[in-house]
Parts: sequence; structure tokens; C-alpha cells
Amino acid sequence: MRVRTGGSHHQKFVVIRHRDDPSRDIAYVGGIDLCHSRRDDADHHGDPQALTMAAEYGATPPWHDIQAAITGPAVHDVETVFRERWEDPTPLSRNPVYVTQDRLLGLDLSPDPLPAQAPPPPPVDGGTHVVQLLRTYPDLRHGRDYPFARGGERSVARGYTKALSRARRLVYIEDQYLWGHHVGNVFTDALRDNPDLRVVAVVPLFPDLDGASRPPQLFGRRRAMLEMMQVAPHRVAIYGIENHAGTPVYVHAKTCIVDDTWASIGSDNFNRRSWTHDSELSAVVVERGDTGEARYARDLRLTLAAEHLDRSVDPATLADVMADCVDPVGMYDAYARAAEGLDAWHESGRTGPRPAGRLRRLDPPQLSRLSRVLALAPYLLLHDPDGRPRPLRRRNGF
Repeated sequence: MRVRTGGSHHQKFVVIRHRDDPSRDIAYVGGIDLCHSRRDDADHHGDPQALTMAAEYGATPPWHDIQAAITGPAVHDVETVFRERWEDPTPLSRNPVYVTQDRLLGLDLSPDPLPAQAPPPPPVDGGTHVVQLLRTYPDLRHGRDYPFARGGERSVARGYTKALSRARRLVYIEDQYLWGHHVGNVFTDALRDNPDLRVVAVVPLFPDLDGASRPPQLFGRRRAMLEMMQVAPHRVAIYGIENHAGTPVYVHAKTCIVDDTWASIGSDNFNRRSWTHDSELSAVVVERGDTGEARYARDLRLTLAAEHLDRSVDPATLADVMADCVDPVGMYDAYARAAEGLDAWHESGRTGPRPAGRLRRLDPPQLSRLSRVLALAPYLLLHDPDGRPRPLRRRNGF
């Protein structure tokens, strides 16, 4: 198997190379799957080709996601990720039932040879961004290691741990999960060490599915939220979003912005599964040190905030429209005011004009003691498993 039991290849990227004009080469890295239900826009009416989700999300679930477009030499690095996996000699499955089934169906399981990899594209004229790729590959065990990631790779976990340890004023997150003890520890350490640090996160208002999977997901969220809020109750704020019809928007984005200098967009979620167990790919962007003011990370944060606050996202006016959110405290307060107004409007029976904004405040999920006990095992084993080698588990490292 090319993944651990219960694991998945979770990377989401596309690479386009042009033999005759490498300046047009481009790669897309982020959270968007190439499938039904993902084709939504900033109005969040949902994809007409919908897939069934939890009842709260309606017939055409609204979807919020982010993808980064990369040009220049980093395209070559993204292509290398594809080539490594395409040329991996490991069988797709060692299960004799699946192998026999594939043979009976006459499936071609041999990868076609790729053309020779072209040199990296030229740097972008006037480009000021440095791109680093972070990845997760699990420890496959029993001599089944990836030839390009012996013992697995956990640069996603290491990259976030390092960036968050250096955070001083604001960490802004949009993520599908934000789960668990290991991830919570990284945030609580940063919040404890830096009394001016604030954390703002946008996550789904509800899990994606009804049924047995819901309590373990809520258990993981509760665990991370409680740890952070106990350390810094007035410096941590978690929100969900809804569209103007009041339908919750499913947040599938995976982005993190630290102090407007370090920004990541990728496939990995803030949970142990993404940091250790499934394959993941994220792109980190920073400004070169000699360019003066860092704009990319700040503009990404303000653009996302403008959408959630119902303000214009036009780049030409963004700085003026979002002037009150440039400062971390200002954005923290702006989100709180917007959510307070919308929550109060809902509590009043939606009387009067709907307040501007799409933010709803989230508190740690309330679960009975019995529910927490019953959710623990499926959460740890199925929803948020550990893909690290045993020595790393013992010392709780990545």
C-alpha cells in the first residue's frame, strides 16, 4: 500500500508546463479537490453539482476554499512532488483480494513513462516572493517506505511548529478541522510565551456529515479549543461563516498567516492526521528580506477578512476598506463585533435588517461525559490517527 491503513493521499495540486514558453508555467497548490461540490464562489450559494453533507448545509452546500497559483522556479519543485509519486515503484495494494480484482478487470496499473523534466522556469520579473514546499508522508513501516521519504516526512508539522513559536501578534487560520491535543499544544505554547499574541480561526460551523462520525469530530475540536481558551481566554476567537441566506458555509480552506510575514496555503489541516498520517502538500510564501514591507501575507489576510465582513475585496481599495483591520487588535475586534451583531440578529428571530458580515461565534462543543468517553477511541484511531515512527511518538516530536 502507498498509504497507511485508513490513510489517504490528500495532496491537491496541478502543474502545467509549456515546452516552448516556460515563462507561462504555473502550479496550483491548496485545498480544492477536482470533484463535484467544490465549484463555489465568494457568494457561497454552493455547487449545483452537489454532494450530500450534514443537514445543516442544505441541498447545495456552500463551500469556502483556497488555492495558491505559483509561477517561477517553484513550479519545478511542485512538479517534482508529482514525479516522485508517479514513479514510486510501490504496489498500489498488497491486499490479494484487490490485486486479483484489478487483474480480472484488466486494469493497467503500470505508470506510463514521463518525459524528461524540464529545467525550472525563469524567475518572475519583479518577483519578491520566496516559496517553500512543506509535505507530510507517513512512516509506512515494514520496509514499505517511500523511496523519496524514508521514515516519512513531517515538514508540515515542523514548519508550523517553527512559525508559530515565532508568532508575536496575530495568527490567522482558516481550516477544516483545528483538532486535538498535539495541535493544541503548539498554540498553547505560543500563547503562553507571548502575552500579546492573538489567535483568530475560521472553521466549519458543523461537521461535514451526520451520524456516528459527528461526536468524534466535535470531541477533537473541543479538545483543541479548550486548551487554547484556558491559556488565553481573551486572546483566542473561533468563528464559522454563513451565506446571506443564513446557510452555514463549509470551510474547507487550509491557510495560516503568522504576523503578516509567513503565509501557508495547502492541503493539510490542523490535526495530527494531516501532520503525520496522510500525504499533504502546502506552499509557504514569504517576502524576500530586501523588499521592505511584506505585502503578500497581509493582503491575503485582509482579502479573506473583507469577504467575511461583507466588504469590497477589490485590490485597488483593499487597504482603505480594511484600514481598521491592518492592526491585529483591530481585526480581532472587528471580527468580534461582526459576529456579535449577527448572532444577536439570529437570537432575535431575524427581525430587522440583517447585519453586515458572515461570521458566527463558535464556543467549544458541549458533550456529555459519556459522549466524550465513547468518542475518544474512534477519534484517536479513525479520525486523527498517528503516522509517526515509534521513537518520535515516545518523545512527542515531529
